Amino acid sequence: MRVSKNSINSMRQAISEALSLIDYSFNDNIKSVVIKPNLCYYWDYSTGQTTDPRFVAALIDLIRKKISPEPNISIVESDASAMKCAHVFRMLGYEKLSNDYDVELVNLSKDKSETIATTAGDLRVNVSLPQTIAKADLKLNVTKIKYTMEPIKITCALKNIFGCNPYPRKFRYHPKLEETIVAINKIMRFDLNIIDGNIVSGIQPRRIGLVMASTDPVAIDAAASEIAGVNPRTIRYLQIAKEEGLGKTSFIPKGVPIGYFKSVYPRKTINKKLMSKAYSLVTRIGLSRKIGLG
Repeated sequence: MRVSKNSINSMRQAISEALSLIDYSFNDNIKSVVIKPNLCYYWDYSTGQTTDPRFVAALIDLIRKKISPEPNISIVESDASAMKCAHVFRMLGYEKLSNDYDVELVNLSKDKSETIATTAGDLRVNVSLPQTIAKADLKLNVTKIKYTMEPIKITCALKNIFGCNPYPRKFRYHPKLEETIVAINKIMRFDLNIIDGNIVSGIQPRRIGLVMASTDPVAIDAAASEIAGVNPRTIRYLQIAKEEGLGKTSFIPKGVPIGYFKSVYPRKTINKKLMSKAYSLVTRIGLSRKIGLG
């Protein structure tokens, strides 16, 4: 359901109710858990750009209540061209979360990995699979809804897993970014996708109290796109993901009507020509499931 108050208790309740709406239950035999928040840059959660550490704390509470106090929990992220995990974990409150909740912080760029060949659309690519992800019994994708440059348009669950790619200079993948997003998701399949939409970005950050959950990353991305005012049929990587068997673009909304969140989302007008030029510049440099809406 909606996050009624801006607190860990309210977040925990909203996550729990969103999971109930999709009939999701945790397996009792889980020994190791990976949580992938969206920590794309050094922006604080109040901007709507990164996952709130309190939201992750609420999820950890729920895991320990539903499974047991014992699972080994790792929060994972990888270095990027303009972001280092060592700094982002500290600056965005995840070092404190690690200490307070006794969970491990893992920089996937320093993790051992296995190279796996796969395809997506017309792309053949080698994907590095970090061992922390490969060995986890439960993999949780805790992401945000954000506008971005053409041709991606919206980033959410599928794009967040692109951040699990341990190679730091990720701009090298931009010429085939859509296919690469899908390829990485084929190799790193997460069990559950949860959107921290308590505060969202747009023309300005706004608290709308949204929590969404689904086992289908394509369906939850399609729903997120509609909330943000982007037609999911125009997002090519969602169509590729559907064709590659990662999920369905159709979805059944449950809980708070999706129209409410569409009406309060702080949409912004995207200058398509400008965004397309920006994407081209970066490229040159780099040469039906159920959706629970809390």
